[in-house]
Amino acid sequence: MIKVVDKLLLFLYSIVIGIISVVIICLGFGWVSAYNIVDVLDDYFSRDSLSFTSGVLGCVLLLISVRLVVVSVQRSSISAQSIDQRTEFGDIRISIETIENLALKTAVKQRGVKDIKARVRANDAGLEIVLRAIIDGEHSIPTLTEEIQRAVKEHIEEITGIPVTNVAVFVANVIQANTFKSRVE
Repeated sequence: MIKVVDKLLLFLYSIVIGIISVVIICLGFGWVSAYNIVDVLDDYFSRDSLSFTSGVLGCVLLLISVRLVVVSVQRSSISAQSIDQRTEFGDIRISIETIENLALKTAVKQRGVKDIKARVRANDAGLEIVLRAIIDGEHSIPTLTEEIQRAVKEHIEEITGIPVTNVAVFVANVIQANTFKSRVE
C-alpha cells in the first residue's frame, strides 16, 4: 500500500514540476513575457481565498518533496533480501537470490525441463518456492512436476537447512523437442 501511495505522490509531483518547467521554458525562449506572468500572478494572489489555497498547495508540495527524499534515502540503504540464521559460531545470511539459483539448478536437471524461472518467498514457517517451467512434450506433466517439486524441496532443505513449506510448479508452455530423423539414401 505504501508503494502505491509513493508512486501516486511521485506522479503528482512530476506533473507539477512539468508544468513549472513549461512555464520556465516559455519565459526562457521569450514565448511569454515575464510581465504577463507577473500580472497573472498578481491578479491571482490578490484574492484571499486563492492566496490561502496556494499556501496550502505549497505546503503539500513541500511535504511530498520531503517524503520522496526520505523514500529515496531509505531504498538505497536496504540490502538484498536474505534469510538470517544464528548458529553457535555466529550468524549466517543466505540471500533469496542464492536460494532461487539453487532451485533453478536443481529443477533444470530434471529430464524434460527446457526453461525455468524461480521466485522464493520467506515466511515464518519456511520457504515458499514458485517455479515457472517450460517443458518438452515428451514427459507426463504430473509426473514431471512432482519430480521437480520433490527434488527442489529436498535439495534446498539439504543445502540451506531451511524448511521448504511449498514448491509450486506452473507449467507455462510445452515445446516440442527437435527430433531429426536421419535420412538414408
